[in-house]
Amino acid sequence: MEIWKLLVLFLCAFFGGTAIFLVKSDKSQLLKLILSFSGAYLFAITVLHLIPDAYHGGEGENIGIFILIGFLLQVFLEQFSEGVEHGHIHKHDHTQVFPWGIMISLCLHAFLEGMPLAKDQHNALIYGIALHHIPAAFALASILMHNHFKKTKIVMFISIFALMAPLGFYVSYGISNGSIGGVENYFNRIMGIVIGIFLHISTTILFESSVDHKVSKRKMFAVLLGISIALIGYFTSGDTHTH
Repeated sequence: MEIWKLLVLFLCAFFGGTAIFLVKSDKSQLLKLILSFSGAYLFAITVLHLIPDAYHGGEGENIGIFILIGFLLQVFLEQFSEGVEHGHIHKHDHTQVFPWGIMISLCLHAFLEGMPLAKDQHNALIYGIALHHIPAAFALASILMHNHFKKTKIVMFISIFALMAPLGFYVSYGISNGSIGGVENYFNRIMGIVIGIFLHISTTILFESSVDHKVSKRKMFAVLLGISIALIGYFTSGDTHTH
C-alpha cells in the first residue's frame, strides 16, 4: 500500500477545510472554477478508467444495475448533505446545532469515493477525488463556523472527514486482495456503485451552476482543462483498454 495516496487524500481535504480560517473575502467564483475543473476531471476519469474496468471485470451485463444503485444512492445522500459535496454552502440560523445529516452523509460519500483507489491503474483518480474534496471540506467548515463552533472542534470534524477517503482506500485494498472478509468477488459490484456516485456528482457539478444552460468562458476553460489533463494521463499511462 502506497502511503503517498493516503497523504494526498487526507491533506487536500484537511487543508481545504482549514483554509476557511485564512479566507477573508468572497472566493465563490474561484471555488466554482475549481469545482468545474474537478467535476470534468472526475467525469473523464470515470469514463476512461472506471467504467471499462468494471465491465471487463467479470460482472458483464449486471454491472449497469450497480451503477444505477450508486446513482440513486447519491440522490438519497444529498437529501441529508444538502449538496455540500458539490461545494454548496448552506447557512443555518441555529447556534451550536451540529449538522449530523451533512456530516454523516459526507463521510459515507468520501469513504465510498476512496474505494476505487486500491487498484494501481486508478492512480490518476486520486487527484480528481482530492480536488473534489477541497471545496466539500471548505463548505463543511463554513457551515460549522456559521454555527459558531470553536476552531478546535471545526478542525476535529474536518480531520474526521479527511480520514474517510483514506479509510475507504484501506478497506477496498483489503477487499481487492482478499484479506478482509474474503469478499473480493464483489469488488466490481462495489465499483459499480461508486461509478454511479461519481457520475451523479460530476455531472451535477458541471451542469447545475449554468444559468439558462449557458457556460461562461472561464468555466468552459476549466472543464476543457480537466478533461484534457485526464486524457493526457490516459494516453501516457499505458492504461488504454484494448480488451
